[in-house]
Amino acid sequence: MADRIAIASDHAAFELKSALVEHLRGQGHDVLDLGPEGAQPVDYPDYGYKLASAIASGDAARGVAICGSGIGISIAVNRNPAARAALVSEPLSARLAREHNDANVIAMGARLIGIEMAKACVDTFLATPFGGDRHLRRVEKLSNPIFTKESA
Repeated sequence: MADRIAIASDHAAFELKSALVEHLRGQGHDVLDLGPEGAQPVDYPDYGYKLASAIASGDAARGVAICGSGIGISIAVNRNPAARAALVSEPLSARLAREHNDANVIAMGARLIGIEMAKACVDTFLATPFGGDRHLRRVEKLSNPIFTKESA
């Protein structure tokens, strides 16, 4: 679905994920909650891979990935070439991730960000279009990396 937002977390971010699902659905968004279903320990790569697969398959247009720090799950999401996940901590980084990098996933750290700040990041991320133009060439290189002496 073109407008669907996928969201996934690990156990450390279960409460924040639940709050964001409620927030997004309250705004009328179609949300694909990829889990987990509770706060029992799980492995963040499993959920990062699920989210990236939803983006790659077209089941979701955008994604929100959350773990304790946001770092591990963002690495997992970025293993899939169809996903461009950016770790954000405030609305400016969320805006720039969309505008300059055409990020289709934002990652956040539940241990580092409050619920209201996370909502502000998600809202900004979803409201910001890709800037295109001068950024397009760079974003294309992210999806089709060519490792040459020039690019190193």
